[in-house]
Amino acid sequence: MTRLFGTDGVRGVANAELTPELAFSLGEAAGHFLGQGGRGSIVVGRDTRRSGDMLEAALVAGICSGGADALLADVIPTPAVAFLTTELGADGGVVISASHNPAEYNGIKFFDREGYKLPDEVEDEIESFVGDERDWERPVGGAVGQVVRLGDAVERYVEHASGVAEGGLSGLKVAADCGHGAASETTPLALRGLGAEVVEINCEWDGMDINRECGSTHVDVVSSLVLDSGADIGIAHDGDADRVIAVDDLGETVDGDMMMAICAVDLHERGSLAEDTVVCTVMSNMGFEVAMRELGINVIRTKVGDRYVLDGMRLAGASLGGEQSGHIIFGEHSTTGDGLVTALSVLDTMRRTGKPLSELKTVMRRYPQFLENVPVADTARFGTSVAITDGVHAAEQELGDRGRVLVRPSGTEPLVRVMVEAEDEATAREVAQRLSAVVRDELA
Repeated sequence: MTRLFGTDGVRGVANAELTPELAFSLGEAAGHFLGQGGRGSIVVGRDTRRSGDMLEAALVAGICSGGADALLADVIPTPAVAFLTTELGADGGVVISASHNPAEYNGIKFFDREGYKLPDEVEDEIESFVGDERDWERPVGGAVGQVVRLGDAVERYVEHASGVAEGGLSGLKVAADCGHGAASETTPLALRGLGAEVVEINCEWDGMDINRECGSTHVDVVSSLVLDSGADIGIAHDGDADRVIAVDDLGETVDGDMMMAICAVDLHERGSLAEDTVVCTVMSNMGFEVAMRELGINVIRTKVGDRYVLDGMRLAGASLGGEQSGHIIFGEHSTTGDGLVTALSVLDTMRRTGKPLSELKTVMRRYPQFLENVPVADTARFGTSVAITDGVHAAEQELGDRGRVLVRPSGTEPLVRVMVEAEDEATAREVAQRLSAVVRDELA
């Protein structure tokens, strides 16, 4: 049986794969396990998807049925739920969001009382519970949970995130694309509160436009806005705003690797980079690792997923880690990827150094990288394909120490991701397309 939890919670097409019945069961499990089977409390937040109301209603009913109170934060970024969970002393947090996926998808992911994503063993307990293996009776009477609406959730989170840029952002002009998502209120509010001039786009929503040709997966939108408005920087969020991709003053993309490099060097030079170590994933560009080591900063690589980055950070005592996709964790401020905290950290570095982003990003040279997402019928067959294994081995032999190959199934979508880095773009593209053809022949 396929595991219910992927790399980032439970996801699927809303009302088909992720149904209200499943949301109720997950909520009931959260009330029971996270609420310790007693009168605990669980923070609930969501992004702007139309299905969010439906799933929230079912999830909250389950939480209350499980004996816990549901603290509703309404539309708010994923990292805000993690923050509010600890800030309010709640027993856990739940986010209803499918991140960068299209509007018809939705997801449910959990945080523990310390604001961290759940370990596999707790997810397994919840999955077993959802599978109807339960040995307890539902609470009744005064033991049933109730709903509490949080009227100041946005303000609390914005105040917290804004502490990253204590000196303010006066004099900086920021173009912000919120992707019709959860950051549509929080990011402009934080930027203006810190004194920045803000030119915003896609900060309203109708429930079906989240991530649609905008946000962090369509950076050309904010790039054009930067060039048209003369902004110093552009920032683009995904649907739940746990990530951000930036655009410099020339309209060129600055991805998660580059932002991590900028912030790592800044923290290192100020003596604030814990253990002089930064944690990234196997997807991070070779140029990032080369640049860090040349500056005396240790690099640790993990599996893809910010939960694995966080595990690596905690194990190494590191304060900074993240992914090329823009999920970056600043351990001093967050327990999960936070697009607003990341953007404010980069802006704060720009303000203190007086350097434009186009100059700051030269701290690393990006090796040519080609990534292709291959739609497949069943990712479960990936590990049994001899042809794919042989193809990857041949490509690695061909590139030697002048490149890198990574072929892996997505944990959230029916895709296999084929990534190749090489000394020149043509080689990276040719090798990646050859491997993609093998994956397509085997699994499509």
